[in-house]
Amino acid sequence: MSASGGGKAIIAAFLANLGIALAKFVAWFFSGSASMLAEGIHSLADSGNQILLLLGGRKARKKADQEHPFGYGRERYVYAFVVSIILFSVGGLFSIYEGVEKLTHPHEVTNVWIPLAVLVVAIGLESFSLRTAVRESNLVRAKGESWVAFIRHAKAPELPVVLLEDVAALIGLVFALLGVGLTAITGNPLFDALGTLMIGTLLIVVAITLGIETKSLLVGEGANEGDHSAILRAIESGASPVTLIHMKTLYLGPDELMVAAKLGFPADHTLDEVAATIDEIEERIRAAVPAARVVYLEPDILRVSKNAPSSAADASASTPPTTSAR
Repeated sequence: MSASGGGKAIIAAFLANLGIALAKFVAWFFSGSASMLAEGIHSLADSGNQILLLLGGRKARKKADQEHPFGYGRERYVYAFVVSIILFSVGGLFSIYEGVEKLTHPHEVTNVWIPLAVLVVAIGLESFSLRTAVRESNLVRAKGESWVAFIRHAKAPELPVVLLEDVAALIGLVFALLGVGLTAITGNPLFDALGTLMIGTLLIVVAITLGIETKSLLVGEGANEGDHSAILRAIESGASPVTLIHMKTLYLGPDELMVAAKLGFPADHTLDEVAATIDEIEERIRAAVPAARVVYLEPDILRVSKNAPSSAADASASTPPTTSAR
């Protein structure tokens, strides 16, 4: 997994969630708190999610073959999407069910100090996990980019997944702390059940957000605006006259961008000149956008229309272009 895959953040989240899940289940066993059971299931699901993210990163490193000539980079998107489904079903829906169950069949919460102590420790561990995820994300987050924009536009799915999971876990722990705390103060188990429902709702919202973002990556996203502009400049900045007829980009995986473009060359260019110019353009594209590892450039001959402007300035201002390609 590349650096952008956030391997350290995933491992930190896995270790934290596994320890927290065990502690929460122990607290639930001795107290009967529905919030603790919901939180325990949440942390257990998060632990499984980290394993899936690591597995997706491992599978994505497989070399391209005849069946998958562009490689297996999108495996990371598939596993991230599975994570969102697990978070929705195992975490969110189960918590909603448990909350409704405790609303309809309330029972007293005992040994309240145990879940309260576990929740305080869990908040500390989750804060450490979130700090690691933030630090890893800052290594790849663009300067001045907001966190919302980073999550929406990141091509590597692991860090946004871990970030959202950790934020949801911290908010969920606060909900559980409020539910158990108010139940301890008032003696009314209603607050514990409400805390469970709030945790379930939170997990469903996060899962839907993750599902929407990873679905977009699975369908296929192109280069962002900055990289798109950099590729255009790389194509048009050479000494040889080249006209970009059309271009398409597609991420084959989080670290691999495909660029396909059709370029128009003057009719008087020789084959050697066209080949040399294409080689230069490929080098400029890869230098400008290192992720552009797969580049296909198709040469074509420009045909000047009869009604073409008489000067280069007029031609550059015309829309649409007065040249065409065959």
